[in-house]
Amino acid sequence: MPFYNVGAYIGDCLDSIARQTFGDFEAILVDDGSPDDSAVIAKEFCIRDSRFRIVEQQNAGLGPARNTGVEQASGEYITFVDSDDLVTRHGFGMLVRSLDQTGSDFAAGNARRFNNSYGVRPSWLHAQAFTENRLATHISETPQLVLDRMVWNKVYRRSFWDEYGYRFPAIRYEDYPVTLKAHLDAVTVDTLAAPVYFWRERESGDSITQQKFQLANIRDRVVSAGLVLDEIEDAPPAIRHRVHAHFRQIDLHAILSAFGTVPPEEEQHLVELTTELLDRLDEAVLVNSPRLAQLQFAALRAGDLELLHKVALDPDAAQEHLALTKNDLTPATSVREVTWIDGALSVRGTAEIRHLQSKPSNLRVDLVIAGRNYRLPVRRYPATDLRGEESMVGFEVRVSRELLAKCTAGPSHFDVRLRVGGIRRRDMLRGQKAGSPGWPPGAWIDETNWIQPGPGKDGAFAVRRLADPCRLTSVEQTPDALVLHGRSTFDEPALFVSRPLSGGEEQVPLEVRGRDFTAWLPIGPILAEVNPDDPFSQRTTRAFRVRGPEGQEQVLLWTAGDRLVSHAERGRAVMLTRSTGGYVNLHESPIRMTATAAVAAGNMLVVRGPDWGEVDFSWRRYLPDSDDHVDVACRRTVSDDGWAAVVEMATLDAAEWILFATAPDGTSHAVQCEPFLSSRLPLTVTRSPHTYAIRPLAGTLHLEVR
Repeated sequence: MPFYNVGAYIGDCLDSIARQTFGDFEAILVDDGSPDDSAVIAKEFCIRDSRFRIVEQQNAGLGPARNTGVEQASGEYITFVDSDDLVTRHGFGMLVRSLDQTGSDFAAGNARRFNNSYGVRPSWLHAQAFTENRLATHISETPQLVLDRMVWNKVYRRSFWDEYGYRFPAIRYEDYPVTLKAHLDAVTVDTLAAPVYFWRERESGDSITQQKFQLANIRDRVVSAGLVLDEIEDAPPAIRHRVHAHFRQIDLHAILSAFGTVPPEEEQHLVELTTELLDRLDEAVLVNSPRLAQLQFAALRAGDLELLHKVALDPDAAQEHLALTKNDLTPATSVREVTWIDGALSVRGTAEIRHLQSKPSNLRVDLVIAGRNYRLPVRRYPATDLRGEESMVGFEVRVSRELLAKCTAGPSHFDVRLRVGGIRRRDMLRGQKAGSPGWPPGAWIDETNWIQPGPGKDGAFAVRRLADPCRLTSVEQTPDALVLHGRSTFDEPALFVSRPLSGGEEQVPLEVRGRDFTAWLPIGPILAEVNPDDPFSQRTTRAFRVRGPEGQEQVLLWTAGDRLVSHAERGRAVMLTRSTGGYVNLHESPIRMTATAAVAAGNMLVVRGPDWGEVDFSWRRYLPDSDDHVDVACRRTVSDDGWAAVVEMATLDAAEWILFATAPDGTSHAVQCEPFLSSRLPLTVTRSPHTYAIRPLAGTLHLEVR
């Protein structure tokens, strides 16, 4: 683990390594001439834990520092950690066990991104490559592994590493030339869908990957791409095409975006670097690029810096240079709010044809059940379109109980047809936004049938009918236990609680009366667990499954009302709540203030939650590319119902704000948005001259003022 100028982060990183379940390791900390107090923190940690030791060198950069660490390592396996990131408690153990099982040359796992403002969310790159467990595979069989370009989510056999003599170059973006070559050299690799690594995204934007518009950063990016392209000259066509397409989509796009901010004295250097990468990419990839990208390519080759600057700052401005074709007029839909009104399912969203927003359209929406279309009444209303303007693109459909009763256990999707003049387009309703579309509430339509909206095939929004599901019907709290009451679909049920991220399960004692059951879940053993599955939020999530005597199994559905059940003591909290799909989850974590309600009262915005300690609340916005922030304090009140954070809306400028709680010792965290509140959001109110929209993002509460 190399470190340089990471005093604010290195302690948490070291602690996450020390807490992992795989304990037989040596941690080599390479001090790359760090000028801050990182070395002091690292040395103190080494004194406490003999598995950690420091190697010092003059500043040479991340790649050479990693090479130094490898030279010092003596283990059977090697892995790499960046000093501002976190590792999961179970990740390295899972990867090593996989290698012991398969004999592969290395194993890799999924990753999450995180920061204080947005919490934890999937890493887009890794979500594409690590969709499922694949043991003893190869990049030639799984070409999407070309996206697996970071070195830190892997465990390598040392013998494999030494056989090929891998060395990191002394540049930024040093990972990809090594990791892609390793994928090509390996006989087999293992890939795991479980997250093993948490990748920090700094609010300050001062990490290497966040400095993408700096000229020195771009230069190293082009050099790294050149090394990778050299490596794949003789690779199979599928891999070669994927790599070229990836560089066009990610790296070339990022470099072209730099024309929006480049100083005049650096423009020519940026032109040369961009042209160098463009000239290396296959023409077949460039020809199939979006037309906006092709316009940028032509402007680059013509030396039209004015157009490059204009497009980088405002891509929509390029439309005047592009003649629309049939392929540009694609349908665009979104789901913005999901509620139940008088027993009917209400879905509100937008539907438009790209580039034709200002023109009136005819809209038809059908619910497709088992291949049969059922036309729905559609109400149109003004909403924000793709241009950020108000136009008649909003719609609402309501699905009656009678029609919902026809749904099956498989997903029933919404078919959207648009007509503008003689132009007709059709697609499934998709594009779920934050809030209730991501946490859609389910409901009973009769005594035994539950309707659960949610994601369906290919990202489409869908509904499912669950016939007599295994369900949680109510919860009681005692001083030392949660008492769960439920009903099973089958006789002689058994209840199991598992940890989806780290694996393992335990049976919960039950009292069974026919198909009804009562389970006692002691709180003490849950609070005593000291190794959380999420190294950032320190949260562990548990899920529940019901099994029958003949091998039947169902996930336990939440039908126990619309409020979480919580218990807090000794600085930790246990919350029984629902998942995005409506199933029962148990969360255990350090106490973090959690919002359970948000309302607008006159000119005041009021957020409420359970009172778990003395904190101050404020709405916070971060300054661009900075850890600095502006806080607007809330008035805090406490009652028998918990805390309330009250702010006058007029004090909040047009920006994106996050609700923060600050403890007496000065530590602060973003207020969590509990799932049942998420299912009731977004909350949108207009108080001239602004519109205020509260919605959840990655589990935290955000307010957009525009």
